[in-house]
Amino acid sequence: MDDEILEFAEVEQPDEHARSAAIALHSKLIKPAGSLGRLEELGVWVAACQGQSPPRPFTRPRVVVFAGDHGVAAKGVSAYPGEVTAQLVGSMLTGGAAINVLAASAGASVRVVDMAVDSDAPATRSIGEFKVRRGSGSIDVEDALTDDEARAAVRAGRAIADAEVDGGADLLIAGDLGIGNSTPASVLVAALTGSEPVAVVGRGSGIDDNAWMRKAAAVRDALRRARTVLADPVALLRTAAGADIAAMAGFLAQASLRKTPVILDGLVAAAAALVAEELVPGARQWWAAGQRGGEPAHALALEHLDLEPILDLDVRLGEGTGAVAALPLVFMATRVLAEMATHEQAGVSGPLIEAPAS
Repeated sequence: MDDEILEFAEVEQPDEHARSAAIALHSKLIKPAGSLGRLEELGVWVAACQGQSPPRPFTRPRVVVFAGDHGVAAKGVSAYPGEVTAQLVGSMLTGGAAINVLAASAGASVRVVDMAVDSDAPATRSIGEFKVRRGSGSIDVEDALTDDEARAAVRAGRAIADAEVDGGADLLIAGDLGIGNSTPASVLVAALTGSEPVAVVGRGSGIDDNAWMRKAAAVRDALRRARTVLADPVALLRTAAGADIAAMAGFLAQASLRKTPVILDGLVAAAAALVAEELVPGARQWWAAGQRGGEPAHALALEHLDLEPILDLDVRLGEGTGAVAALPLVFMATRVLAEMATHEQAGVSGPLIEAPAS
């Protein structure tokens, strides 16, 4: 049973025929070729993911926020105390968090999943179907999870992705919520991109210089441990992640197997995506990067995944906020192909193929 999560099927790539058809359709629309820039590229990507051109406008975009606490937060690597995670979960469940506001504006719905919040309050119990544990080990000196917990978390992420797609979700966003989670995310990025701690450690929640030095030391020590298990993605999650990030990795991997496009958010989602790409090579073709945040590790992860962000707004809150901010542009790109008139339909002359005779 524990080996089940290692048996990922081979991912199918987005449909090349639909991609080619979408590119051809763009050349027929009443605009100069390439004049909508990245919007054209996004629309083509959506068509390829959906396997049809023109693509269907999205009807049920869904944000799933994976919440969890991290033992390393006790080492003073964050600007906020650990109990804030459970408090923010409560705000999210009542619709008062940033992701609730932005998702409502963009036409997306939000689900919160407690994977490892260090609380047993009623608010977290209501979303704890897949909860693996309370918090995680302090990754600078011990594993984040046991092997069974890491496997359970990845299985949970896969099950959540399946449930969302089966429920009609046609576009997914993975959000994160957890004090201190940029520290394990930075370790994962450093390990999988071959970077040094000083290259990945950012300011996270707005830490001062002293906290930055504590964070850098924690990343350095955790990275030493993580590098010994690089060949095994599940062991890497066990050693240096946490149940929330492990579940997110399973979620992203399974979404690609279900041929469902995903918009990635910030550092934590990008770190989980790096591991998901190890679990299911080629999964990244089903993802778009919603935004470039302010964390140096985020830029390294996107470069490694060869993903160009849609937005560059320095959004570093997490929760899925940066990805949701990019959603309207993805919707526009899709509807351009689905609804814009062609030269023939509009009776508008197309571009000249040859120079007119003199």
